[in-house]
Amino acid sequence: MDMPVKPTSADPSPTPPDTDAVETLFALPFADLLFRAQEVHRRHFDPNRIQRSTLLSIKTGGCSEDCGYCSQSARRDKETGIERGKLLELDEVRVAAKAAKDKGATRFCMGAAWRGPKDGDLDKVIEMVRVVKDLGMESCLTLGLLGPGQAEKLAAAGLDYYNHNLDTGAEFYDRIITTHSQQTRMETLASVRDAGMKICCGGIIGMGESRRVRAALIAQLASMNPPPESVPINHLVAIPGTPLENAPPLDPFEFVRTIAAARIAMPTSWVRLSAGRQHMSDELQALCFLAGANSIFYGDKLLTSGNPEAAHDEALFARLGLTGC
Repeated sequence: MDMPVKPTSADPSPTPPDTDAVETLFALPFADLLFRAQEVHRRHFDPNRIQRSTLLSIKTGGCSEDCGYCSQSARRDKETGIERGKLLELDEVRVAAKAAKDKGATRFCMGAAWRGPKDGDLDKVIEMVRVVKDLGMESCLTLGLLGPGQAEKLAAAGLDYYNHNLDTGAEFYDRIITTHSQQTRMETLASVRDAGMKICCGGIIGMGESRRVRAALIAQLASMNPPPESVPINHLVAIPGTPLENAPPLDPFEFVRTIAAARIAMPTSWVRLSAGRQHMSDELQALCFLAGANSIFYGDKLLTSGNPEAAHDEALFARLGLTGC
């Protein structure tokens, strides 16, 4: 069996592709695109090992932002039926993280529905990070926009990854979100990188964007210096009560093409199948792994949406000859 290869930011693509170059990848015959993605993937990773992360909502609902895909916006509580929750207690996080580790997850991600954390709440979240680290797991947080000094506090606590997605291409962004700009997200990502943490940053596919917008998103991610160490590719979950509840369905092969283009553009990044996996057939997921996806969210729930159960994932891994890492 091939030994796992650890990615390194010292081995990036020599010249990050621009939007035109990524769009050219999308236009390749399907088999040719997957072949190229496999070539790149095998140069940097063991193609039969999949990293597994678990995501826990540590504070649900009541967010002040208007992200069109999200059920947790306070602006649409009645439409989505999401109740505003309080920040979880430390013991609740400890139990969930231990259970995730026992099921094979190696990274534990925690998300809070905030525009950004208050300093008092951040101190409580830092204790959660320490609990996760004490279990020997990688830690990841997604808390929204970070204020002055907050990235440094998280880094000092030992946080491994901070997740903050670009969501979509810059030209399409204000059709999805109006309460903040994509540039504010870039500023948070810059503060995370400056503090010495790894970045988890990707986007959502299937929100009505064009192929060129998808290509622009991948080009934008790849142009970061260095690119994100972890790149979640989410398939829109069209949640009733959200502005995108009636978004047109995306061709599954287009989603696979997106995975393949991300793999080629960001050779050393972990490319993760994230939201929407509960609606994907085993066959579609297998194509995504073939296209270079080598990480999944593992568990029965992602914040407020469902996710394939761990037992089903284990069975799929067995059928495909994949192992977790």
